[in-house]
Amino acid sequence: MSRQNNRNNRGRKKQDETVMNDKIRDKELRVLSDEGEQLGILPRDKALQIADNKGLDLVLVSPNAKPPVAKIMDYGKFKYEQEKKKKEARKNQKTIDVKEVKFSCKIADGDIAYKVKHAREFLEAGKHVKLRVFLRGREMANPEWGVEVLKRVWPMLEDVGNLEQDARRDGRYVNMYVTPKKK
Repeated sequence: MSRQNNRNNRGRKKQDETVMNDKIRDKELRVLSDEGEQLGILPRDKALQIADNKGLDLVLVSPNAKPPVAKIMDYGKFKYEQEKKKKEARKNQKTIDVKEVKFSCKIADGDIAYKVKHAREFLEAGKHVKLRVFLRGREMANPEWGVEVLKRVWPMLEDVGNLEQDARRDGRYVNMYVTPKKK
């Protein structure tokens, strides 16, 4: 695909790839009616005629089956109900906010107290907190310094949070993950 075509297709929605009605190429299909009962194995033209008589669509449900399975349904209504279910699921879904508090290996006690105060506020607000120590230069050779900083921070957050993930090195960082305590 050329770059120009690729650029033009970026903003567009993904096309619906459902095979239905005249786009079905198989000669014989196992057909299900709109009530869910099996009509048996029918030629494609007869299945299309039954769907057309009812004013519905013939939709290929399982193209890899032998013979392929098609269902007679109102496809527009089906798509609408699927979208409605997705929206309802998204509405009931709880999003988790993760806040990040960064430290360095050579941090003073007053700075630790200041940053821990913010972490406490986040935890009390019900947000998850990722505590990170950034390792610079020669500190990379001694990641235990970062672990020590986080070990000094944890007792200050114990009463408002649960330790989800203990101090662990991850590239240039030493991370610790804390979740709020249930009330």
